[in-house]
Amino acid sequence: MRAATIVLGLVLSVLAAGAARAQVKADGSGPFRDCADCPEMVTLPGGTFVMGVPPGEEEREGVPENLRGRSSPQHRITIAPGLAMATRSVTRAQFAVFVNETGLEPGRSCWTFVNRGTSYEYAGREGLTWREPGFQQGDDHPVVCVNWEDATAYAAWLSRRTGRSYRLPSEAEWEYAARAGTTTARYWGEPQTQACDYANVADLTLAAALELDRRPQFTFRCSDGHVYTAPVGSFRPNAFGLHDMLGNVWQWTADCLNPSLEGQRPDGAARLTGDCEARAMRGGSWSHLPWYVRAGNRARGTAVDRFVFAGIRVVRDR
Repeated sequence: MRAATIVLGLVLSVLAAGAARAQVKADGSGPFRDCADCPEMVTLPGGTFVMGVPPGEEEREGVPENLRGRSSPQHRITIAPGLAMATRSVTRAQFAVFVNETGLEPGRSCWTFVNRGTSYEYAGREGLTWREPGFQQGDDHPVVCVNWEDATAYAAWLSRRTGRSYRLPSEAEWEYAARAGTTTARYWGEPQTQACDYANVADLTLAAALELDRRPQFTFRCSDGHVYTAPVGSFRPNAFGLHDMLGNVWQWTADCLNPSLEGQRPDGAARLTGDCEARAMRGGSWSHLPWYVRAGNRARGTAVDRFVFAGIRVVRDR
């Protein structure tokens, strides 16, 4: 009888310890989820950073002259503490729950990567969907072929489901999270050879599989083992514990498109003026040239277009 009491006491102690750990995570001191099917989140530390790229970065990275200046002028931005960000992009499995519960089914067309032999480009294709993007994916891969409107609807559904305020990050919040205290073009540093430890990028694996140009301006000088998307969290995280902030898939942000960082708000809030039929995208992808895959680089996407290289990452308000 005494032995049984001791065993029961040990079991209760273990359960209590587990509950305590869960509460710590729910309080924001570690990764947490607001529901079983929700994205894993981590609370970001507050802080001040310099948004935008320093002089010389775009020239060094080989950004075409007609595309330079979109990530300037630099601004000092302060992100208040308490904002939580998903540690990974939204997966196909997580998005499927949203589709099943809401009945919202994204359209059947998507911009895709097209290999022209000596060059490659992107073209719209009918029949491609988040379920069938033209290449094989598992449930743990990032959902693609979702536009800005789909991404916003997903965040709104998470808010209703959890009673917390989920949304897309602003450009400033995204860049702060991607840099994670660094000032280099990429959070792992400058060498292209390190990219494949941290990201699924246009690398020698992609070049070999699709017979693409292997020169440094077209491919990172490493092999990440993936031709198309990789399961989320396959690579090393940055200092904030966030995976795939660069590479794998572009991530939609809340901001309307503006041609530069002129007028960026010092508190990091989204800019909701400008060309609101287009939205800012961040992070680069598995198929984009190395100069795209930088923490400070800004790209655009029409809010209604879907891409095989773009997905969703959410934040939760304080």
